[in-house]
Amino acid sequence: MLRLVGYMNKISIIGAGIGGLTTALFLKSKGIAHQVFEAAPGIEPVGAGIGLGNNAMQIFHLLGIGKEIEAAGHKVNYMRITDEKFRNLSLINLRYFEQKYGVYNIAIHRAGLQHILAHNLGETNILLGKRLAAIQEKDGYQLRFTDGSCFEAEGLIGADGIKSVVRQQLFGKTVVRPAGQVCWRGLCASKLDDRYAHQAIEAWGKGRRFGFVYLNASTLYWYAVADEKIAAEHLHQLTTLYQDFHPDIQEMIKMTPEKTIIFGPLADLKPFKGWCSGKACLIGDAAHATTPNMGQGACQAIEDAYTLGSLLGEQDMASAFRGYERLRIKKAHQVVKRSRAIGQVSHWKNTAGIAIRNRIMKKIPATMNIRQLESVFDISYVATGNHT
Repeated sequence: MLRLVGYMNKISIIGAGIGGLTTALFLKSKGIAHQVFEAAPGIEPVGAGIGLGNNAMQIFHLLGIGKEIEAAGHKVNYMRITDEKFRNLSLINLRYFEQKYGVYNIAIHRAGLQHILAHNLGETNILLGKRLAAIQEKDGYQLRFTDGSCFEAEGLIGADGIKSVVRQQLFGKTVVRPAGQVCWRGLCASKLDDRYAHQAIEAWGKGRRFGFVYLNASTLYWYAVADEKIAAEHLHQLTTLYQDFHPDIQEMIKMTPEKTIIFGPLADLKPFKGWCSGKACLIGDAAHATTPNMGQGACQAIEDAYTLGSLLGEQDMASAFRGYERLRIKKAHQVVKRSRAIGQVSHWKNTAGIAIRNRIMKKIPATMNIRQLESVFDISYVATGNHT
């Protein structure tokens, strides 16, 4: 039997990930009644590291929690792309953006960030163990969960990831695209090494790459990405798969307890229009899931939250949702497309092609890299109402 709870809130948010919680914080700041529903039984210390680019940190400072996040994470002043032996192909000094916007790029444990967001939102606004089963549109939205409970709301925001139930039930068919690559993610205890402090480093090899960054003075986050065919030959032999990479990479893998390593395929969502329908909309991976090659997945969800927060309460809900899609779709889709392209170029396997690619990357002017990042970090389009 359904346990029906009447109109609890004006807006229901499905998913207590980074995008869902950040959206809820903006609604809270505007006094808009809301409730967040999360399928997991708790916000547990699972997952690995995450990078918060300058665009995301600008938004967190607007919410008044930027300093708290900086204190919990590790400042990243440089981004390096190298070959497998750590010889530089590209080096980007992020201090330009630190000076321009007054905020830092931060690496942080994903669960640590979620706890900061949840704490600032308040536990009473988050209902755990609520896995969405069905949505019925009737004078708003009636939400039925697998535990038999049922809630109603005037508006609905799907922040429930690439496999979004909200998208599947309300927005028709969309296409999840495998990237043809798999990823291992790990955390290991490691004393902060000055050689790697305040740097996000990604080493490109033949059909493989390896990236790492410190999350704090004693915790290092790493990820290893390989083409599916190559990975299949070394599924449980990571050290063998990366044996021709820099020795420090071997050490990072060996220092990580095997049972703690997270493994899975990479995929994105084929760009589509129509993120909103009436008083329902999609945000984050539910709307524009991207491969992680630009480190912008969570950052783009945070921009979604900021955009919605800027519009909701200023106009009727349906108009706000339409305005959100109009402002966000171009940039979000650019990130999806560019990230997929980077994933392909970084995994070239032809030796001659790799040599040419590496020579070209070394010759790219620093100013060009800065301009490309500027288009990612700039969030002024939300305030001006103009597309990027």
